[in-house]
Amino acid sequence: MTARETRPTPDREAIDALPPFPPLELSRIALVRSVGGAREAAAALADHPVWGFDTESKPTFFKDQVSDGPHVVQLAVAERAWVFQLADPGCREAVAALLAHPAHAKAGFGLRDDNLRVRAKLGIEPAGVIELNALFRAQGYRKDMGVRAAVAVLFGQRFAKSKKAATSNWAAATLSESQLLYAANDAWAAYRVAQALGVEAG
Repeated sequence: MTARETRPTPDREAIDALPPFPPLELSRIALVRSVGGAREAAAALADHPVWGFDTESKPTFFKDQVSDGPHVVQLAVAERAWVFQLADPGCREAVAALLAHPAHAKAGFGLRDDNLRVRAKLGIEPAGVIELNALFRAQGYRKDMGVRAAVAVLFGQRFAKSKKAATSNWAAATLSESQLLYAANDAWAAYRVAQALGVEAG
């Protein structure tokens, strides 16, 4: 492919015609909302150099309304994912330390807003962040892929995303099963894409 050639991003119709991408099951998803749980998660994550990364924030509905998110941070590896609720100060501090650690790559899609919110809420600069869209652009794709298009291109499968879950209340004290599945699988699919692209830490 020459420098002038580009690759098309698959459209919704093409993606919808593909077989489903098998999701990470609820039994492999850990909900973390205490400092103790966060420390256990950090110990498990330490063995993995690359993490799938995403965040969720309570939606804003007014023009000048400012989000106080993220309310949830998700990290994932090959067989597991952790969904961290940030209401507890100890859990928040532990997540901040994970995101600031430079030895681990945090790979995801559309992370600009996520990073801005992390800086504002957690007071840290996320380290080792890899924007997967940039890797696809380097391969000649004209526009941002997003997780659905990336899964379609790399695996020939359709990644399901629930609009209802996406716009749900991520600041709720109790997250529903559908929220857990949505949040964890966004990060896990990002991990799978990063793995397929050969992403490495540092």
